[in-house]
Amino acid sequence: MNKVPVIDLQNADDNALMALDAACRDHGFFLLKGHGLESLAAQMWQSSAEFFSLPYEQKASVMRTESYPLGYYDRELTKRKRDQKEVFDFFVPAETSRFEVIWPAGLTEFRQALESFHNGCTSVAVEVMALLARALDLDDAAFQPSFARGHSSTTRINHYPPSDPVPADQTDALNPLGETALGEHTDPGAITLLFQDDVGGLQAWSRTDGWIDVPPVKGTLVLNLGDMMQVWTNERYRSALHRVVRHPAGRSRYSTPFFYNPHNSAVVQPLAAFGEPRFSPIGWYDYIGGRVTDNYRDIGEDDIQIERFRIAAG
Repeated sequence: MNKVPVIDLQNADDNALMALDAACRDHGFFLLKGHGLESLAAQMWQSSAEFFSLPYEQKASVMRTESYPLGYYDRELTKRKRDQKEVFDFFVPAETSRFEVIWPAGLTEFRQALESFHNGCTSVAVEVMALLARALDLDDAAFQPSFARGHSSTTRINHYPPSDPVPADQTDALNPLGETALGEHTDPGAITLLFQDDVGGLQAWSRTDGWIDVPPVKGTLVLNLGDMMQVWTNERYRSALHRVVRHPAGRSRYSTPFFYNPHNSAVVQPLAAFGEPRFSPIGWYDYIGGRVTDNYRDIGEDDIQIERFRIAAG
């Protein structure tokens, strides 16, 4: 637990900021209390359980397609291996959004509960970004230019069943399941707010200790850094490499990540405070587009990573 500190959002003193800074340099994870999202999270959990208990045909009625990246999906890829999970992706669209969310029929309070949760997470994410700026000795608004025109954040409800979620008569043409329930990866955006149940299985890669557990702690949510934070800080902070291992007793696991992402026209590059840039500028819309495509189908190579934008030494 000392490797994954608990930070009080309402009372983060200098000692807390030092612990946060150490964790973000090593593996990119910490736990957050004092977030005030308990009521919204309770409604979200109820909605998540209701959705995943639906018959397969009803969930598949809002199935994601190659041209529509939202809704239900049960065959996502990580590093070309299929994850053992089913998901429902959504966001709260702005007036200029390219997509509208197709919500499942018959769940009367589902949309309201999830949109309220998404909006609550947005408010907390803004506070966390300011907290990270303080830990880095930056102005609280240091990251705000990439969010000045809004944000492109999404929320996902996850269910990790004890067996393959894809019907047996549909698996023949699919990539094989991976060795873990969710393969090791980093999140592409700025930060992720993750709510997880009490089953466990989430692990982070520590530069000093290898794979470490990120255990469920009542009253907290999990916070991890994404690729854009590693770029902004010129690698002072690490994009959190993580995975989910299968439960040895075959229990289902539920989790809900909120991915806080820049606005679609943002260009992300190292901040001047962190010295000579190690990355060339990254157009966020193209970057996230590549990751979404890689996760949907096998394009013959691993997911797009920020390493593609690294400036060669010298």
